[in-house]
Amino acid sequence: MPDLLVPLYRLPATDEKLAALRESGIVVRRAYPFDLSRVRRFVARHFTEGWADEAEAAFARLPITCWIAVSEKRVIGFACVESTAKAFFGPTGVDPAERGKGIGAALLLASLHDLRSQGYAYGIIGSAGPVAFYEKAVGATVIPDSSPGIYVDLLAADGEEGRLR
Repeated sequence: MPDLLVPLYRLPATDEKLAALRESGIVVRRAYPFDLSRVRRFVARHFTEGWADEAEAAFARLPITCWIAVSEKRVIGFACVESTAKAFFGPTGVDPAERGKGIGAALLLASLHDLRSQGYAYGIIGSAGPVAFYEKAVGATVIPDSSPGIYVDLLAADGEEGRLR
């Protein structure tokens, strides 16, 4: 999967998306230090242990660079920036039962606006899955010859020893 480049100076506003979610009982906010264990468990349960490790790295930064979506006091989505590399977005994910409500787009925008506030003009979406989604949501463009990017020579998941990505 290719990396994508996002012009952060052209990001859509977040206020309306965040307000609409809040009206439906979903809050998108920067994670607090005491959210770490719950966020890590959510990511490991719904996605991968590697993504949980990356999310945990976002908690080591100050301010924390992990954004979460919360409904009924439960984590239902997350998005991180600068957890693996400078100016990188990801990992990100929404509970499969909560998809289709605009949560992923709101997390994307909140976290990319965070990168912009740090002084970056461009962000990178590493090894992007849904390229069309990112193109439409934030004007992302494919970086030519960017696959596999920085995600090479990875350790195998438990039970897959000896196999690199």
